[in-house]
Amino acid sequence: MQEDNMEQQSIQQEYDEESVDSIEKTADKMIRQHVYMALGVGLFPIPFIDFIGVSGIQLNLMRKLSELYDVPFSKDMVKNIIGALIGGAFPASAGSRILASFSKAVPGVGQTLGALGSATVSGASTYAVGKVFARHFAEGGTFLSFDPEKAKAFYEEMFKEGQEVAADIKTEKNEEDNAEGAADVKRWRHK
Repeated sequence: MQEDNMEQQSIQQEYDEESVDSIEKTADKMIRQHVYMALGVGLFPIPFIDFIGVSGIQLNLMRKLSELYDVPFSKDMVKNIIGALIGGAFPASAGSRILASFSKAVPGVGQTLGALGSATVSGASTYAVGKVFARHFAEGGTFLSFDPEKAKAFYEEMFKEGQEVAADIKTEKNEEDNAEGAADVKRWRHK
């Protein structure tokens, strides 16, 4: 009887571990999808439209993560929490987003550099916000128990990692575009 009970506990533990892995993989996929969106919005050439768009993307990411982890969601509360996390935890990331967006107002070079810089910072910020909250929710936290000050160091670490992820995504996209372009040229030559 005791062996059966131990076997059931072992099976339940394996099931729980697989379930946690599945949730973490789903959260990572959600975060990556929202990073893609943030990169795209960051390229938008009109100043401050990108800033508003990325804020909406991050809010949507928080809504989806809260659904995944079964955490109650309040739009107004989450807006304030994200603002406190980004602004208070790493002022350079918020400042960089605003500066990159504002530089788009300078015709020519400013628009190009602003779009590229804004896209990377927007993607990195979205990645960091997603990772911070995925970890917080996985540990049993809620929006009410979130402390931006305690998340500061992890946000900064994830922002740096997010810059690398954003750069990798842009490289992957460029490689895909180049491959598609080469295929188009090849088809055109054969016509």
